[in-house]
Amino acid sequence: MSLIESIVAQAGYRRGGAPVYGKPDMDKAAILIMNLQLAWTAPDAPFRGLLPGQTRDFFTEIGDFATSCRQRGARIVWFRTTMGPSGSQHYWSTYLDNFVGPDKRGAAADALSPGNAMHGLDPTLPVHEQDWIVDKPRFDAFLITDIETRLRAEGRRDLIVAGTATNICCESTVRSAMQRDFRTWMPYDLVSAPTEDGHVAGLRSVTQSFAETRASREIL
Repeated sequence: MSLIESIVAQAGYRRGGAPVYGKPDMDKAAILIMNLQLAWTAPDAPFRGLLPGQTRDFFTEIGDFATSCRQRGARIVWFRTTMGPSGSQHYWSTYLDNFVGPDKRGAAADALSPGNAMHGLDPTLPVHEQDWIVDKPRFDAFLITDIETRLRAEGRRDLIVAGTATNICCESTVRSAMQRDFRTWMPYDLVSAPTEDGHVAGLRSVTQSFAETRASREIL
């Protein structure tokens, strides 16, 4: 049994190992994809979007999963982390001024500013015109956005969260969604983080009480 499989098994003790929800209803589902912007995916990206040794195949696999879900009736939502340069209205000072070193702060803020090439989604992704592209100013995709209103207007109750980082934006969004009474999934092969420890910590936390965690092939 792999470490991830062990985490999933341990988290199921309260329900006797039974699945949380089973499979999502794709006609009522949305795929929330975090941060597949050039700021994470480009070779010279200021943020690391992959685990050590992981290749760009990870981004391709998310795109293929999104395509399969779209064909089954799911809504695809691509989230862009969006801030602004120092002094601007959208500069997140609490985070950038305290958790990012001064030697990296300016580049990080610039890369997440609208109009900067790094802010855009990776052009290799299969983004369709019917997909939603939503700018989010915080890790949690539900904060300071209208995504909850839009999802409920379409009757989307089943949310599948993918992208990067497992323990930051993905975990924050899953926690928020579940506590808003959405049914939530996190495919463990479609989330990533800069470190193995961070990735595993995010999965362990989410799996215990916030989402059904399983391989993407088991969700389709």
